[in-house]
Amino acid sequence: MGRVRRLLSRPIVIGVLAAGLVAAGLGVYWFQPWKLWVDETVRESVPAVRGTGDGQPRTLATGRLISHEHRTTGTVRILRLPDGTRTLRLENLDTSNGPELKVLLTDAPVKEGKDGWYVFDDGAHVSLGSLKGNKGDQNYALPAGLDLDRYRSVSIWCDRFDVSFGAAALNRS
Repeated sequence: MGRVRRLLSRPIVIGVLAAGLVAAGLGVYWFQPWKLWVDETVRESVPAVRGTGDGQPRTLATGRLISHEHRTTGTVRILRLPDGTRTLRLENLDTSNGPELKVLLTDAPVKEGKDGWYVFDDGAHVSLGSLKGNKGDQNYALPAGLDLDRYRSVSIWCDRFDVSFGAAALNRS
């Protein structure tokens, strides 16, 4: 026991232990591993806006999410509401939780496998904000004046590690 006490009283050992603790703390903060076991479920309704016509949103584009870095399923719809605003809607989303997850509208093609993991922030893309939850149904308002013809896919994007958790090609209605 005296040997361990003498070793721990050396300044170099104390410095190495302190640096190790700081590195471990930064690693935990950076990777946020607890998010792999914590699900956030969101259940938003389809947006309803009073306007002309029957008040029902019109589907402009649809897509099915495929998995990239993490298993991801669900569908994407872009809706035009009766008041002219547009919304991107994720339905039945099921993916992993993670740090700094965003919803990106991009001009990149959706590719299966590792070839598709890193492409969504390379060209034109618009962040619609942070992913509200890794499960469920959720709505993201599209900016007014956004030219949808420039964008052909949606990605659940991890900003922290620059990787797609999953993506969907948009098929115009």
